[in-house]
Amino acid sequence: MSIAVPATVDVTVLGAGIVGICTALALQERGLRVRLVDRGAPGQATSFGNAGIVSPWSVVPQSMPGIWKNVPGWLLNPLGPVVVRPSYFPRLMPWAVQFLYAGRKSRIEQISDAMDQLNRDNVGLYRTLLNGTGHENLLRDSYYVHAFRNVEAANTKSLAYDLRYRRGAEIEAIGTSELRDLEPALSHDLKAAILLKGQARVTSPGRLGTVLAQKFAAAGGEVLRKNIVALHRDENGGWIYQTDNDQTWTPKLVVAMGVWSAKLLKPLGIRIPLEAERGYHVSFADPGVSLTHSVMDVDMKFVASSMEEGLRVAGTAEFAGLDAEPNPSRARGLAELAKKLVPDMRTTDVNTWPGQRPSLPDSLPCIGEIEGFPDLITAFGHSHYGLMMAPKTGRIVADIVTQTSANIDLSHYRPLRFSNR
Repeated sequence: MSIAVPATVDVTVLGAGIVGICTALALQERGLRVRLVDRGAPGQATSFGNAGIVSPWSVVPQSMPGIWKNVPGWLLNPLGPVVVRPSYFPRLMPWAVQFLYAGRKSRIEQISDAMDQLNRDNVGLYRTLLNGTGHENLLRDSYYVHAFRNVEAANTKSLAYDLRYRRGAEIEAIGTSELRDLEPALSHDLKAAILLKGQARVTSPGRLGTVLAQKFAAAGGEVLRKNIVALHRDENGGWIYQTDNDQTWTPKLVVAMGVWSAKLLKPLGIRIPLEAERGYHVSFADPGVSLTHSVMDVDMKFVASSMEEGLRVAGTAEFAGLDAEPNPSRARGLAELAKKLVPDMRTTDVNTWPGQRPSLPDSLPCIGEIEGFPDLITAFGHSHYGLMMAPKTGRIVADIVTQTSANIDLSHYRPLRFSNR
């Protein structure tokens, strides 16, 4: 198999999800010649199924103190937010132990600060990326409505809201009548809500990926549809990425392949505890009702939002392994929950979709050059926050590639941080 040596590329980005696209654009803005490679169309895999939230205030780690108390109830509820296939329990346990360990009180402030670094400017960064594309309306100002059935549970003094408040979030608690006025389509079983203000929502995550990839290509970026199967270090410097049909050399290589990244790096001796966390969305094409804002059902941990293709509900976390087939019952269960949240919604035209989130135990991605592997840079593991963290991730990677100071603490995202424990 011959090796192609392109003369027109400074850096290659593997993975054309929203993180890879934003990274390619950020590198291009620095004057670099960039190639973007993925087996699928840009932005149409995991990025496509996102709930669409772009919140600067997503600074609450997935693992929080006391979360272990909720796990049995979640697992026993067939419509619950978390499911683990029985045969996968033994393989998941090491990751789960690290996940719970990350939720101790002494750690969550650091994790929250690191999430804040990646999310704080996300709305403005997306507006900059969309400026001049003619599709600026893909991003709309929005509240994030956390809706509760139990009034007492809507506590703005809780640790989760305190983490947000201390990092600048504008938070407001409202009662039943105010919630009815704000979102009249919601079920009357919902008695209170907490509003997170100063954020936005994307009305079509898939089209956002397409638009930004087109912007990248129009500015001279190269987009290739190829299936990456292996990586090799070149003894003379740079990296070789192998596809089904060829091998290509590149001076610098960014791995932004989401949940497939760790599998690609493992043959190099690089072991990262990346877990495939499958999520689902259900889209109602002709719902007959709409939501003005992004709405989270706090009890069942899913989000509903009106999008271009209809009303979408997205959520659930299913641990079954990277290669497991989707479970149709999870999508059906999500549709049932959606009907309870928005009872007057028409459900005659329904589409379902599964996708794999790349999740690390500490809710933070791997961003940085891998120690001992010069010019091999990671940008993956964003869990539920890929859409939100993508623009800042891209800028950080561009800083790393161009050896520019990022002016933030990047140690939280070290790719090999777990191997030192």
